[in-house]
Amino acid sequence: MLRIDMTNFLAYCRDQLNLSDHSLRAYCQDLKTFSRYLAYEGDSVIFTPELMLRYQQHLRITVRSSPATIRRRFVTLKSYFNWVEQNGEENPFIGLRLDLKVPRRLPRPVDRPTLAMVFRSARHLVELNPDMPCISKRIPAEQITGLVARLLVVTGLRIGEITNLKLEDVSGACTKIRVRGKGNKERTVYVTNQRLLIDFQAYWESRSRNDVPTAFLFLNARGTRLTEAAFRKRLRALSSSLLIAPYLTPHQFRHSAATLLIEEGVDIRIVQRLLGHASISTTEIYTKVSDNSLVAAIERADTLAQVDS
Repeated sequence: MLRIDMTNFLAYCRDQLNLSDHSLRAYCQDLKTFSRYLAYEGDSVIFTPELMLRYQQHLRITVRSSPATIRRRFVTLKSYFNWVEQNGEENPFIGLRLDLKVPRRLPRPVDRPTLAMVFRSARHLVELNPDMPCISKRIPAEQITGLVARLLVVTGLRIGEITNLKLEDVSGACTKIRVRGKGNKERTVYVTNQRLLIDFQAYWESRSRNDVPTAFLFLNARGTRLTEAAFRKRLRALSSSLLIAPYLTPHQFRHSAATLLIEEGVDIRIVQRLLGHASISTTEIYTKVSDNSLVAAIERADTLAQVDS
């Protein structure tokens, strides 16, 4: 039976292409799925364009994968077989035409009333009281959740970017954060809200006194890195307690960051830089979300009804 050289390919992606851990996990999952399909095909299968077409049909009809999932599976396979071709082997994608279009869905930001409710429920780390001592070493998990959520809305970071931050990535004044995004590209985001800055600086100073600069910024109750999965679980619990359905996701806060800025008139290229988008077309989808907000506001106002009864 044909086999996929997953180990060497993933090593190439990590060492030569500098792909993130998240991308490597996705590639690994996609290749494992394809390997299971090869076993389903049997021992006589060979890598041909026809095999790729049968695999696409299998994903679409038998597995009922979404268009986005099918596209991702094939992006991974194209990368793999391009790598294989460099080693002198056949590439089944040569001359193959596949329709991998994905319907573009509008992002779902958290609306303003829901954001306000979430932040009312998540107490600040530091009360606005000049006589209050510095925060203690142990901070309740719900306050850390609130701090991370507020930072997501202000900075537009991906959840993987914020959970992988180190203490050394934050400036001493806590106004600047160095971020390693997709493709290991670096960018800088800024914390400008003064109320958030008080909390963030107090938290960072407390963590910096007790750990080395290379330690992870956000920790869980066991004192290890707060993972993406753990934060998603916290948001689900928070959503349940506040009767928010469907439950909130970290990426919705990133969508909110972009949408709120555009609704306040911030130039789209500034939003693009904040989010770390390689192409402006990726950011432009948020203008459509803002147009929806505009239509909703006009409908609520219904000014003509006031003069044309």
